[in-house]
Amino acid sequence: MNASALRPWSLGLALYAACLGSASAETPAAAAASPAAETAFDDGPYIRYGEGEIVVRWVCAGQTFERRYPSKRWPVRVPPRCGVDRPILVRAPAQARSDAPAGAVERIAVLSDVHGQYDLLVRLLQNNGVVGRDLRWRYGRGHLVVVGDVFDRGPKVNQALWLLYALEQQAREAGGAVHYLIGNHETMALGGDLRYVNAGYARSAAALGESYPQLYGPQTVLGQWLRTRQTIARVGDSLFVHGGIAPDYVAGDFDTQRSNAGYRDSLGTPKAVWQNDARLLPLYNGKTSPIWYRGYFTDPALDQAQVDAIAGKLGVARIVVGHTTHHHIASYFDGRVIGVDSGIKNGESGEILLIERGRFSRGTPDGARLPLLPGERLKDED
Repeated sequence: MNASALRPWSLGLALYAACLGSASAETPAAAAASPAAETAFDDGPYIRYGEGEIVVRWVCAGQTFERRYPSKRWPVRVPPRCGVDRPILVRAPAQARSDAPAGAVERIAVLSDVHGQYDLLVRLLQNNGVVGRDLRWRYGRGHLVVVGDVFDRGPKVNQALWLLYALEQQAREAGGAVHYLIGNHETMALGGDLRYVNAGYARSAAALGESYPQLYGPQTVLGQWLRTRQTIARVGDSLFVHGGIAPDYVAGDFDTQRSNAGYRDSLGTPKAVWQNDARLLPLYNGKTSPIWYRGYFTDPALDQAQVDAIAGKLGVARIVVGHTTHHHIASYFDGRVIGVDSGIKNGESGEILLIERGRFSRGTPDGARLPLLPGERLKDED
């Protein structure tokens, strides 16, 4: 370990990066923070791969700190300073993950749209048996699927990312898996659309002398890891995707692996670029792309036969999606579609879908198990 002392990193405040484009017609929920809240926003670590080392930075009570650790052997242990309150084991650069074997998964826990609500995320995972009180994996050979949108809105995005990063390795060692999928807010935040980024992160980025997307750039530990994520994943006999698979999207030469590769290669692309690129437009457009589609819940013309045909073409029993908020996790089209965005983003309530040995239930923050219920037609949020 590098013996150099922890020291302030004296960078002057920089102007926060301007938005590079709009990807949605949603209305941001802006809230001005008090001066006391600005001082108290502890953030980090942000970790970058270097030549034979990793560079670690924090913003603690408005002051920046940096420390370097040799990376001759992985993992590299980073002790807590502020922000994340537990040691982080930094691994070598990640490799892209593939789908789980079809039909081979007995237990799956699913949630989406965390949006920086780390405390509620932890409560759902702990009280439904996915992690223990020590925040370590305890779901054995089960799989946890997070169907996108960990970024934006809430004040603890970084804590949620580091938790999922750690759980992925712990799950793998236990014979299970963590699948964190890319949602529209990952693409927005990393592509420079910063309308929904919590104000505390604007101050952190400025203090560290970078734009917010640069904190998750390709050379950073989390940024490199994010660029290996899937956007469309099959686990057991279910397909998971943030928005959904529209009839138009599968009407052509659809291929899941090609779509995932397209998202991985382009994550962080601003709207000003992708909207003028014929190859990228189907991945990011706001109506029929897999990260934006809402038609399962809002399109009155979509019928059971069409949804059955989509599932049949994909070779799955059901499609599980986030993105469109429900009062509770809900089943549509005779169980072919399950919506799991249960309003976690508000930080007050939410649910986790549990698919265990063929049985479906909704887990509450207190650990109660409730039956899966049919949903209602929703109004288009766009």
